[in-house]
Amino acid sequence: MPTAPRRTRKPLTALLLVGAVLTLLLGGAGPASAHAIVTRSEPADVSVVKTAPKQVTLTFNETVSLAEGSLRVLSPKNLRVDLGTVQHEAGKTNTAHVKLAGKLAEGTYTVSWRVVSSDGHPISGAFTFSIGQPSTTTAEVPVESRADTATSRPYGFFRYVAYSGLALLIGVVLFTLVCWPAGAGLRPLRRLLKTGWTALFASTVVLLLLRGPYESGKGLGAVLDLSLLGRTLTGRSGWALGARLLLLVAAGILLVRLASRLRGEVAKPSPDPTAEHPATESQFGVGIRAVGVLMAVGLALTWAAAEHASAGLQVPLAIPVSLLHLLAMAVWLGGLVALVVALFRAPADTVVPATAVARFSRLAFAAVAVLVTTGLYQSWRQVGSLEALSTTEYGRLLLFKSIAVVLVLTVAAFSRQWTAQLVQEKPQKDDVLTDEPQPVRIAQPVGVGASSTSDISGATDSTTGPPPPSAPSDPADEPGPPDSGRRRRALRRSVAVEAVLGVVVLVITTMLTGTQPSRAAVQSAAALAEAREPTVQVALVPFDVGIPNGNGKVQITFAPGRVGDNTVEAVLYGADGLPFAAPELRLTLTQRSQGVGPLDAKLADRGGYWATDRLRLPLPGTWTLRVTVRVTDVDQVTVTKDVTIKPSPV
Repeated sequence: MPTAPRRTRKPLTALLLVGAVLTLLLGGAGPASAHAIVTRSEPADVSVVKTAPKQVTLTFNETVSLAEGSLRVLSPKNLRVDLGTVQHEAGKTNTAHVKLAGKLAEGTYTVSWRVVSSDGHPISGAFTFSIGQPSTTTAEVPVESRADTATSRPYGFFRYVAYSGLALLIGVVLFTLVCWPAGAGLRPLRRLLKTGWTALFASTVVLLLLRGPYESGKGLGAVLDLSLLGRTLTGRSGWALGARLLLLVAAGILLVRLASRLRGEVAKPSPDPTAEHPATESQFGVGIRAVGVLMAVGLALTWAAAEHASAGLQVPLAIPVSLLHLLAMAVWLGGLVALVVALFRAPADTVVPATAVARFSRLAFAAVAVLVTTGLYQSWRQVGSLEALSTTEYGRLLLFKSIAVVLVLTVAAFSRQWTAQLVQEKPQKDDVLTDEPQPVRIAQPVGVGASSTSDISGATDSTTGPPPPSAPSDPADEPGPPDSGRRRRALRRSVAVEAVLGVVVLVITTMLTGTQPSRAAVQSAAALAEAREPTVQVALVPFDVGIPNGNGKVQITFAPGRVGDNTVEAVLYGADGLPFAAPELRLTLTQRSQGVGPLDAKLADRGGYWATDRLRLPLPGTWTLRVTVRVTDVDQVTVTKDVTIKPSPV
């Protein structure tokens, strides 16, 4: 005969499984990947400039936020040479520049940078440039981004806690409002609701304090830096966290007031003992439900407006889709946890109606349908291609999440099957109410008006009073319709497995929000590859003036070979491959497709080569070079050559 301790071991086993899953997944969760990259720097990485620059400028592939110390420039002796505040270039939010001190010595300088990408994730890196000639420098250049700082791990952990708290808060409330209003009086569900609210509120406070050090790359000691906190509150992430706290305070006040009124209703005798939940219906009117929906939407919006959906493609559509995805997750997973608690942790004399389980089954099905629909859109938006599913970290995580969702749906199908069979038992149990006295199943009410003729979690057999001492304590072993006990046990097991898999989905979802989307990763890699291409375009133009030793070639170098100002150098090589001087060299450029040109480069003789410091090319594409070489007073030739000018990365 089952005993009470056996009832407590089952939920304990489920909780241990959930804890094991969390330990495995959270233990391997690393810092967020970079969400923006440098596409151009002035001076360029590892470049050697002849004169000291007046400032250092970085250009990114998306909008970035700046903080104090976002750009630091170190001399060969590891001394700061940057001056003033780091700022955006005029009207360009994807840039960052800082002025440099005057009279910089020759040698190699190190630029260290740390900014916040448009979806709220900090990124960092470093590069070097040299003035005059390279030298040995004592400044350390990080090999990788400094994303894994002393605050990144705690920040990531509390993001998991926040997601879990949101799921519990919304899911438990909706479960009691829609599926089982009588469950509002059940102490385990009230404790679960308090746990969700407390976890979300506490994690939001911690995230708000850690946000400044997380963005700036400082240690945990910077949590008490009020200047960092003030800067956080003025940013988008700070606004979202602050709004979340205000909504949670309002939700807490509302929940306390409802709990107080509910306790008053519990003290009153029920006017209709046969009603399923008479005392709670009056508490959950249309007004309370509307306020609850608005608060849930507001809480979910604090994520959608500050995470991946707020940057990239189709932001006006992505934010409401992300909102629906997050709400559906909370409704499904939070409600599932509430159902598990009701089935396993409710007192032995508590009735969980089969109709309540059936309502949640329908609600969960609708939530999963929304999850799949919105998830498909988000996958297309964030992944971009089938190849990226296997070649990017985001794509692989998304595949794991898809597998977990399929497993959940499979287990949920079994839960729906057991629920349907238990609901069908209800008419058989109702038939025992006849004119002749006979034993009937009486559900012992718990909380507010808890009563039902269909028992999931437990009931006792009695005719006029309490059950005899020999009555079984586990409702799954009580007398009932054929196989009813087996069905109840199967339902409990399937719901417990479904909850564990749901936690896996939640953890992977949280990891996805901290990982660079595949589409952005591919674009960033392409931009990085383009930025690392040679910063010059070289054209070799052969010529022959028709006299002995009158043939050779002109090597013309465009730096950087992009739209905008370019430095042009031309060197003449004879038939023997040695450079030589010529009386005259002229260069013009024409872009026939756009009808632009000819533009005169106005090359000047620099004593051994011809050059100009500034040739402005207005358009990218194919330009035709027209080169006139005069080797003697009377011998000259004009030749042409096409060269490709790339667009500016800015």
